[in-house]
Amino acid sequence: MNGGSLKHASGSVRKVKRLGRGPGSGTGKTAGRGHKGQRARSGKKIHPSFEGGQMRLVRRLPKRGFTNIFRKVYQIVNLRDLEGWDEEIVVDAGALADRNLVRKSTDPVKLLGDGEIEGPVKVSVHKVSETARKKIEAAGGSVEVISG
Repeated sequence: MNGGSLKHASGSVRKVKRLGRGPGSGTGKTAGRGHKGQRARSGKKIHPSFEGGQMRLVRRLPKRGFTNIFRKVYQIVNLRDLEGWDEEIVVDAGALADRNLVRKSTDPVKLLGDGEIEGPVKVSVHKVSETARKKIEAAGGSVEVISG
């Protein structure tokens, strides 16, 4: 079997509708656009929110609140995710990204205290909750908070 012998499944490929090719084609004259009007013109671009001159829904609804552009979004990691880490490995954003616990190694990380931890680990993240800090230090580990 080679690539040249491959074919589409029967009925999966339709012929292209050839518009405006005379009365015998079934789509001659107005080419399926009807008579006159905004949609019959060439270059017709109507915004999806346009409602024919009626006040758009977006403008009818009240505006509420605001978006804080200076907000910092932290990637969340829990203590239970750190089970089985070696003592030598420093738990930082890069190591967490390698194990797919966070999406980006460049975004800030916050460690929460959900779960337990047995062995000592070295943690280097942007924020740590108090319960997580206490549990890590009780297990003999250390916590370093990165600024930024």
